[in-house]
Amino acid sequence: MGSETDAVTRWWRGISLRAKVTGVTVTLLAVGLFAAGFGTMTFLRSTLYNNIDASVRGYASTDAVSGLIDVVVEGGQVSFTPRDEDDVPPTPYFVAVYGPDGALEAIAGGSGGLEPDFPDEFTLQATAARGLQPFALPDIEGDERFLAAVDVFQPDGVGDLFTQMVVVSTASTNQVVATFLGIYAVISVVILGAGALGTRWLVTLTFRSLGQVEDTAMSIAAGDFSQRMTDIEPRTEVGRLKIAINTMLGRIDAAISQREATVRQMRRFIGDASHELRTPLVTVRGYAELYRMGAIPTGDDTAQAMDRIEKEAIRMGVLVEDLLALARLDERRDVDIAPVDLRPIARDAALDVRATSPRRTVTVIEALDAVLPGGERSADSPDTADAKKRSAPTTTAIARAGASLLRRRSRQSAQTAADPDADTLPIAVRRPQPVVSGDENRIRQVVANLLGNARRFTGDDSPIELRVGVDPVAATGWIEVIDHGEGVPDQLKDKIFQRFWRADTSRTRETGGTGLGLSIVASIVDALHGDVGVLDTPGGGATFRVSFPLAEQREPEEHLLIETQPLPRLERDTL
Repeated sequence: MGSETDAVTRWWRGISLRAKVTGVTVTLLAVGLFAAGFGTMTFLRSTLYNNIDASVRGYASTDAVSGLIDVVVEGGQVSFTPRDEDDVPPTPYFVAVYGPDGALEAIAGGSGGLEPDFPDEFTLQATAARGLQPFALPDIEGDERFLAAVDVFQPDGVGDLFTQMVVVSTASTNQVVATFLGIYAVISVVILGAGALGTRWLVTLTFRSLGQVEDTAMSIAAGDFSQRMTDIEPRTEVGRLKIAINTMLGRIDAAISQREATVRQMRRFIGDASHELRTPLVTVRGYAELYRMGAIPTGDDTAQAMDRIEKEAIRMGVLVEDLLALARLDERRDVDIAPVDLRPIARDAALDVRATSPRRTVTVIEALDAVLPGGERSADSPDTADAKKRSAPTTTAIARAGASLLRRRSRQSAQTAADPDADTLPIAVRRPQPVVSGDENRIRQVVANLLGNARRFTGDDSPIELRVGVDPVAATGWIEVIDHGEGVPDQLKDKIFQRFWRADTSRTRETGGTGLGLSIVASIVDALHGDVGVLDTPGGGATFRVSFPLAEQREPEEHLLIETQPLPRLERDTL
């Protein structure tokens, strides 16, 4: 049994979808036609036979004998003589008369053709038992083609009862049913044929789009991912399939293009890395060979050679560390996302620069009211040109300001407790703070790299500003590193974040570093879902801006800072 089922399953799977749909549709149509024909035939036959039953009962309940048979009474005896066929018109029924003893007396009527096979005897008791209920009666050939009904009648002047049997032929009914079946069969065959052809045509027309899907799939299998589906009707299943395939192909094509670009970039990166590593290695090897050959005789020359070897080794180590950092960033490793305040990062970075470059002025500006759509600053935010003239704020001054604010709040609380009727003022809602979602160590590395870039390409006494702010529209916190050097030409702004890229002017091989600083910045910012760009500083120079998504404000007292809460009015002597 299992093997037969498997064979049927394999056979069914081997049939094409067009043949399956056509075959199933025609089969269902045939079943429907058969059921409709069978039901119609049954109803028609039942209706016709009911009509015959009513007719035969009506004929039997009337005096059907006197119209076809002459009844003669002589001396108390009754004789029945059928009338001549020429004197009697054809009737749709036959009539037979049975005497009181049940013997057949006479037969008359009919319109030619087969005659019923009347029984030779039919008693009055049988007549009373039938009671006008029709029953089948065979013809002379033995087929049941007649319906008969019996009733008693009494001729005039005779005291005995007789039985009259009226018989009606069912041949016309059977002929009507047979004609209906023949016509219905022909119509059904025509309908089945037309249904099969129409279904096949409709399925072929519908599956023509699937043929395009098949051709496109074959092209994709051959490696051509540029193919796209056309003639799309989104309201149909095939149309939605085409839309899904086009979307999938678009993503695959984009992924392949991205992979190819990544491979090209990786090859270029490997070539550049090999070139950059080869330079210090050649230098170290050259000095080593000179020393081995005795070309560095004096102690001063040896010290100079060792100094050069050490510098190249340090440079190679920095390059390797940068390459390792880029590899980790590409793999999204060592990234710990948490809320990070940009203000202490800017202050710490400024202190680091001042420690290494005492002659340089470094200013930290908190521009929390500035909204920067496209690089424009608000009117109340500090301008970069004015920032040059400001002294750098220190962490000590910030600490003193924080302590003063705490003492002020303490005095306010005490005054409120002593004077409950004091005047109060509503306090405004706190502005968004530059607390972003990111990795603090990575953000510090970004700021350090940008400051190192600014120090490298500006003079030792050229000022640097760090601006920290919030863009509430974009829901980002940003930090800017502003220098006043040569700036970056517009045609180079898209290239400076590429790996191993250096400008040709002052960014030389000796002073330009490894060429990976800004690419590390771009990789870190991308890993933290931020944005980095370079603008022109008013008056000359470059402004590097990095922005990160704002973190949720989770300060414990923030829920108290609402407009409806009053605070005691501050007296001037408490400030």
